[in-house]
Amino acid sequence: MKARILWVGKTKEKYLTEGINKYLKMLEPYMQVEIIEIKEEKDKPAEKAMAEEAARIFKRSTGYFLLDERGRQMSSAEFAEFIRDRQQRTDFVLGGPYGVSQEVKDRSAGMISVSKMTLTHEMARLFFAEQLYRAATIIKGKGYHH
Repeated sequence: MKARILWVGKTKEKYLTEGINKYLKMLEPYMQVEIIEIKEEKDKPAEKAMAEEAARIFKRSTGYFLLDERGRQMSSAEFAEFIRDRQQRTDFVLGGPYGVSQEVKDRSAGMISVSKMTLTHEMARLFFAEQLYRAATIIKGKGYHH
């Protein structure tokens, strides 16, 4: 399987970058994962910023699952099954500090929740990378998930 994760903005916190990179490295034997950073709009009203970010998301992906706290909740085993069912490349989108526009939500193939709790967009990146790795190990029958 191949996955692309499109997220708005750069990860600024060093400890989060290190954690994300750790899981991306650990994922290499299991699946190809590409990170696509979408330019974050700054110093603009939220609606305008999200609209401009949406246009950039649509240029990079025509079909994606949106990671959103209001999305479908799954256990790690259920998420592994979801990943296993995808035979082609799957794109995932994570919004920036303002979230994403309604149009990005409307065009998504579905929404997935990383957590019921509200997370910073940067923390959500780390948690999703870990869950993607956990799903890959579940699919391969490795001992990471107990």
